[in-house]
Amino acid sequence: MNLTGIHHLTAIASEPAQNAAFYTHVLGLRLVKKTVNFDDPGTYHLYYGDDTGAPGTIVTFFPWPNVRRGTPGVGQITSFAFQVPVGSLAFWRKHLAALNFAIKTEGTRLGESFIAIEDPDGFLIEFVETADAARTTPARTAGIPAEYALLGFHGATLSLEAQEWTGVVLTKFMRARLENSEGNRFRYILGEGPRRARIDLLCLPAGRLGTGGSGIVHHIAWRTPDDESQLAARSELVSAGFNVSPVMDRNYFHSIYYREPGGVLFEIATDPPGFSIDESPETLGSKLMLPAWLENHRRILEATLPPLESKIY
Repeated sequence: MNLTGIHHLTAIASEPAQNAAFYTHVLGLRLVKKTVNFDDPGTYHLYYGDDTGAPGTIVTFFPWPNVRRGTPGVGQITSFAFQVPVGSLAFWRKHLAALNFAIKTEGTRLGESFIAIEDPDGFLIEFVETADAARTTPARTAGIPAEYALLGFHGATLSLEAQEWTGVVLTKFMRARLENSEGNRFRYILGEGPRRARIDLLCLPAGRLGTGGSGIVHHIAWRTPDDESQLAARSELVSAGFNVSPVMDRNYFHSIYYREPGGVLFEIATDPPGFSIDESPETLGSKLMLPAWLENHRRILEATLPPLESKIY
């Protein structure tokens, strides 16, 4: 497989306006696409990222108002991490404290300093000082100074009953490599250079199974350069006995899905066509964008979807 890192990560949220306020005003990301869940069009699908919506910077949400709170645990992605410049954690501590977000955990892990907070739905977000962090384009409307802005994904942590079989999938099929370990944490690297993904497998043999709901990751998507490499990956997975979805057109990328042995849903998403296919780079996220088959429902959807504007922060 030709996988180069994380494409995006998709999670469940509750209140859409609260979600939008946190990821734009608190974290300084740009709302790069405001659309709907193609499988449940009465619900938003919100995409946040750097100013251009580059793969590797995108976190997306299905916000269902009043959805029950999920319980993080075994069989789930239980945290994800953003890269931040070395020396910037002091800024983030002050910025987050001013907005009443408490530091939940902090320290040094595998040689890197980090802090972590929970988003409004209780999901654990880490900020990791990264010496060779990727270059990104800070959101043009963000209140975060460019020298401290988030620099895309550092990685994600999968909590598993056992990590061995997931490790086999990562190394044998996805071409990741085991880089290091610390206690019950095993770090695999997918891709090369600043955009590589750190995939931490946390082995919790006595851990409690997670439950779905807000604050829980739905799936993680890995980057592949184009349709040809995606089809090659699908063929390899099917030949190995994985139950892989057909290719699905998500308008901004093409997707296939499969579950790894620990239960986490994986996606492989293509880099193209990208988020500028239906909006200019200057106007990304400013309008509700719908796939062609939902355009005749626009008036109903615009009238029923809740507003995103908020002065929460």
